[in-house]
Order: sequence, then C-alpha cells, then structure tokens
Amino acid sequence: MKIDFSNEYKLLGLNIAYYRKLRGYTQLEFAELLDIDRSHLSGMEIGKNAPSLDLVFKICKTLKITEKELFDFR
Repeated sequence: MKIDFSNEYKLLGLNIAYYRKLRGYTQLEFAELLDIDRSHLSGMEIGKNAPSLDLVFKICKTLKITEKELFDFR
C-alpha cells in the first residue's frame, strides 16, 4: 500500500512561504541564504519538492523558528 503525503507537503510549503514572507525575504533572497536554487524553494512552497531533513533544520534556523512551528499545520 502506497501512502500519499502530497497534502502534508503542500501544508509544509505554505508554512515555509508564510514564515519566509513574515521575515521579509523574497524567494531569491531566502534561497541564497539556504544555498539552494530558487526553483527548488518555489517547488517546496507549492508542495512539489520535499526538503531534506538537513534543509528543514536550516530553514528553521534561518527563519528563527522551531521545527514544531514549521510543522504546525493550520
């Protein structure tokens, strides 16, 4: 049985975009801080790309939020 997490990836992406915008970063600025391509960040924010666990930690550190906050889906 295959489990589909596409909804969770979309919710995670919405949170990444929310906190990025809250901190005043453009996608390009934030991608540069994370040392990733802007298109990869864009893909994460729409739920198309899944971040690695290392990248999740880097996102949280850069945005100054906890992992719990990032994964607190509203």
